[in-house]
Amino acid sequence: MQVSVETTQGLERRLTITVPADAVNVEVKNRLRQLAKTQRINGFRPGKVPPSVIEKRYGNAVRQEVSGDLMQRNFVEAIMQEKLNPAGRPQFAEKSEAGAAELTFEATFEVYPEVALKDLDKIKVEQPNVEVTEKDIDEMFVTLQKQHGTWKENKRKTKKGDKLTIDFLGRVDGEEFEGGKAENFELELGSGRMIPGFEKEITGMKVGEEKTITVTFPEDYHAENLKGKDAEFDIKVNKTEGPVLPDVDEDFAKLFGIEEGGIEALREEVTNNMTRELTNAVKAKVKEQVINGLLETNDVDLPSALVAQEVDVLRQQALQRFGGQMDPKNLPELPAEMFTEQAERRVKIGLLLGEVIKVNELKVDDAKVEELIASAASAYEDPTEVIEYYNSNPELKQQMQNVALEEQAVDFLLEGAKVKSKKASFKDIMNPEGK
Repeated sequence: MQVSVETTQGLERRLTITVPADAVNVEVKNRLRQLAKTQRINGFRPGKVPPSVIEKRYGNAVRQEVSGDLMQRNFVEAIMQEKLNPAGRPQFAEKSEAGAAELTFEATFEVYPEVALKDLDKIKVEQPNVEVTEKDIDEMFVTLQKQHGTWKENKRKTKKGDKLTIDFLGRVDGEEFEGGKAENFELELGSGRMIPGFEKEITGMKVGEEKTITVTFPEDYHAENLKGKDAEFDIKVNKTEGPVLPDVDEDFAKLFGIEEGGIEALREEVTNNMTRELTNAVKAKVKEQVINGLLETNDVDLPSALVAQEVDVLRQQALQRFGGQMDPKNLPELPAEMFTEQAERRVKIGLLLGEVIKVNELKVDDAKVEELIASAASAYEDPTEVIEYYNSNPELKQQMQNVALEEQAVDFLLEGAKVKSKKASFKDIMNPEGK
């Protein structure tokens, strides 16, 4: 086998491989001999068809089949010989001259880039210094009360947290516009569902009251014809309701599956859940900073084949999220451009973290894998059952091992990064945009 390597552009390589005629002929003859044992041809007994007849009838097809197999086989041997690491499948093109007994072909493919990590000590991270406080837990209980609250009609002036049932009619430049009219529309004051100023203007209104308000559509509003426009809305309040929160007692605890221990047991469970969520959120926030720092200080060429594969993964995930129970055949073909930027980022992260793992010879920490599985399982009613499921499912176990190894790489980078502690609150971490 003769092999030559050519760099065409960037990460693309082209191998020209020649397989000697002897190797090709031996393979062709062996296959023709096998065919002779099984083919039935009129005038000949089974298994007694002359090789010349078999070759005349099947020779070209067998040659094509042998060529395909030899391309695959010799390509693998060639990349091992030349110490090349393909990123994606090769494209084969036979280049044998007409009538040539030897097989000459080209294999075009991309290779993984060489990654040289640098400036890892310049990565900057703000480590949140935060814990769950009694005030945080109290506020969470109020949220839980609201989730299980009811509504009671009233006649007073409305305030934030009340629910109004209203009719409204909107006009821009004196003309009604599409989507600007509704009857018996339910709106909770403070929910932020309407354009800025709308809820503020109707706060304080009472049942039966009518009012015309003026508000301005945001410049980034989704409807082009309404962006930045002033609008008038005629408002009529048909019904006002105030929230009625359940008492925090044993019955309230039972709403969350707490049969024994009452509010004290519920408070303990809520605290544990909040602590777990906070820990995961802090870890995610730190990891994001480490990854962003790694990307900022390191660049790497991206194999287009890997990006295309990642685009396909993201496209399938999007279809699963938005498709629901729809037949995949009826879903639209989402354009690759929707996912290219995210795919490039993910491929780049994978290549850089892979180099961190390789250079520093990081191995999967079984204890970390167990810790991750236990953390995931703790959110379920029967954690033991979930842990057993992970440990008995090789694919899921492998996924968790991959996560563990990635986290080990992030932890390694964190050890050498410039880390500054910053005091934060539960809200800062869990609700950074204040929504």
